[in-house]
Amino acid sequence: MEKATEDSTERAVVSKTMWRLIPLLFLCYIIAYVDRINVSFAGLQLQQAFGVDEDRYKAIYGLGAGVFFIGYFIFELPSNLILQRVGARLWIARIMVVWGLVSSAMMYVRTPAGFYVMRFLLGVAEAGFFPGVILYLTYWFRAKDRARTVALFATAGTLAGCFNSPLAGKLLQLDGVRGLAGWQWLFLLEGLPAIAVGFVVLAVLPDRPRQVCWLSVAEKEWLQAELDRDRAQAALQPQLRLWDVLTSGRVWLLCSLYFLLNAGGYGIEMWLPQIIKIIKGASGLSGSQVGWLNAIPFLAATVCMVLAGRHSDKTGERRWHVAAAAFAGAIGFAVSALSGNLFIALAALAVALAGVKSMLGPFWALSTALMSGTAAAGGIAWINSVGNLGGFAGPAVVGYIREATGSFTAALLVLAAALLGLGFLALMLRVAGPDQPAQGREGAENSRAEG
Repeated sequence: MEKATEDSTERAVVSKTMWRLIPLLFLCYIIAYVDRINVSFAGLQLQQAFGVDEDRYKAIYGLGAGVFFIGYFIFELPSNLILQRVGARLWIARIMVVWGLVSSAMMYVRTPAGFYVMRFLLGVAEAGFFPGVILYLTYWFRAKDRARTVALFATAGTLAGCFNSPLAGKLLQLDGVRGLAGWQWLFLLEGLPAIAVGFVVLAVLPDRPRQVCWLSVAEKEWLQAELDRDRAQAALQPQLRLWDVLTSGRVWLLCSLYFLLNAGGYGIEMWLPQIIKIIKGASGLSGSQVGWLNAIPFLAATVCMVLAGRHSDKTGERRWHVAAAAFAGAIGFAVSALSGNLFIALAALAVALAGVKSMLGPFWALSTALMSGTAAAGGIAWINSVGNLGGFAGPAVVGYIREATGSFTAALLVLAAALLGLGFLALMLRVAGPDQPAQGREGAENSRAEG
């Protein structure tokens, strides 16, 4: 009877917390992702605004698109440390309002220098949002629930990739309305939701479980006891101070994993429409038709990352979920590079993107379980900031190889090699120590039995 009561409480608390927090955070991340990638659509018209030739513009656009991640890298760690000190509600709201203002202000860009500065400032403004949310989720969800929770939150990125394409295309068609170019309307209108939702976050997002009225006193006590148990279990691991985090081999291994993950993810996302366009059988398709095909890998990734997160939580296993998804993604990239058939290549690209995205839930569940307190705030931000440099490297490498070879084949094989290396590095986490904190109690017992 007591066991049934505890199970009922567990289901009720986890369900309530999911439904109260994840939808708002999900919406925030959709807006963040749209503001991050809408430059790829605005870029269709910026060459004329800058008044430069095509070759010069490619260099300007490539640097401007990537410099976002430099600002992101520099300011992410201090941003997350501030969040831990002042609270998620206030700091996430501040982040959203500022990045919305910067994103809308992109409409005033007139020169390449101004483009670089505004993209850098956008990275600075957005720095801390994603790792801040990851840290925030550790205040509400047990380690055994985090893979599916992170996966549900992160599906916002893949869905943003699905739905922003037709929206951006429509906004570009406003070219000339009230004297503004289409790319100006794009930046202006897609920046406004971040400002509005930032104020919603400030009004309704709770910092900690004790502040909410939608959990009963008994439910709050149960949740706090479970979170305290997680922290006690994490305390059995060697504890890291903030400086230790920055010099920890384990943390740098996690940074390497996330760097390769983002190199593969952004390497394919930023180039996917162009890759599809040159596949045999797709060259005659319209931009709209390519857009619909472009949505297929994102939809596949959305489904797979949720399923992978749930299975990882159910089994309590993390490392092999990351490694297996990486190996699947590597196979997808390799097959897409070598296939000349549209349907096979598109299916392989869907497998590749699904593999990349399916790593997110298990990866962050593992990473957050290895740290607590200030070390968690700093460690999560450091892993995310270093890893996001892969977002600069991946598209740049693909573009360089594409220019050098005239084909995407070698570039896709390089991305396959990156994911293959990621998979083997994930399995090396065994060397740094067991990932038992990332597992539930049942998973930990299974690991000991296997050992």
